[in-house]
Amino acid sequence: MNKIRNIFRIWLPFAVVIAAFCALTYASVQQAYRQNANDPQIQMAEDAADALNSGTSVEAIVPAVKVSVAKALSPFFIVYDSSGKVLSANVQLDGQVPGLPDGVLDATKEMGENRVTWQPRPGVRIAAVIVSYKEGFVLAGRNLREVETREAQVTQFAGMTLILAWVATFIVIAFGEFFLADKK
Repeated sequence: MNKIRNIFRIWLPFAVVIAAFCALTYASVQQAYRQNANDPQIQMAEDAADALNSGTSVEAIVPAVKVSVAKALSPFFIVYDSSGKVLSANVQLDGQVPGLPDGVLDATKEMGENRVTWQPRPGVRIAAVIVSYKEGFVLAGRNLREVETREAQVTQFAGMTLILAWVATFIVIAFGEFFLADKK
């Protein structure tokens, strides 16, 4: 019984360190995936806001082709006036432009830009970047389906790595305790 207690006493700090490194690795990769999901929308929203501020019409900014955000991975635009009314959009969800959660445009007004993960309905998550312009707001967004698939793979990989590392260190420590420790 003493040997088993000793194995756990030696193994426990390793288990904690392994868990911490797996969690750090998972969080780093997951956040890199999620933050990179914003990159196209940042450029799109900023460029569109600049064009609108320079006098380009909303119709020239928003493509005519509609994006069904529940299925498509294509980026899309929604242009709002200063009161939050939709002026133009090329996105649809269940036949209509999805509504933003309360407070998103107010926060954008204060900060000038807002980056949000938006879930207009279960099963549809959007990476959206909203930028203020003189007369309102420009939202550029896209479906996160593929990013979330990659995040799920990272979760599985981190979990398997954690378990395998725990088992391997436990076996090595147990082997050392039973077969290499000094016999007294």
